[in-house]
Amino acid sequence: MSMINKGLSLVAMPLLLVLGGCASTSQQAPEAVVEAPVETQAVAEVVEVEPIPPMVQDGKIVLPNDPMDASAGSNALQGVFYFDFDQAIVRRDGHAELDQHAGVLASNPRLMVRLEGHADERGTREYNLALGERRANAVQSYLLSQGASRSQIEVVSYGEEKPAMSGHDQMAWEKNRRVEIVYR
Repeated sequence: MSMINKGLSLVAMPLLLVLGGCASTSQQAPEAVVEAPVETQAVAEVVEVEPIPPMVQDGKIVLPNDPMDASAGSNALQGVFYFDFDQAIVRRDGHAELDQHAGVLASNPRLMVRLEGHADERGTREYNLALGERRANAVQSYLLSQGASRSQIEVVSYGEEKPAMSGHDQMAWEKNRRVEIVYR
């Protein structure tokens, strides 16, 4: 080895040792492991309560306000749906209640309903019977689309034969253009 290389080695070696000794060798204190206290969970006994089924009263369906609480009162669905003149289209203002009827029928397969279609006095007897049937069929289609079963529904038309209100004016005609849901 040449003298210059030996000289560099002699200088470099102690320098490396000094630098190596200056290097930080800080040791981190081990993290304290703290275990969270284990909470004991109280296990509540679950008691299954049968919901109170809807009741049929005078052809109307009566729903409990709270199906789990018999003392919470009840709510009777009206079941009368009105139609515009010479129309058999279910109006939007009846959709919310029809949804409730469909829900009751879907969750209670033994319940049966009769959809009674009606018309006002204008038009021939035959025309009004057909119009009442079209109206009842429109309500049936709506209920079926919301989960009711066809086997639960009977469709009947009375045409103009059973008016809800007697009279020969607009108010009477509006009340007579209807479908009534009658539970059996």
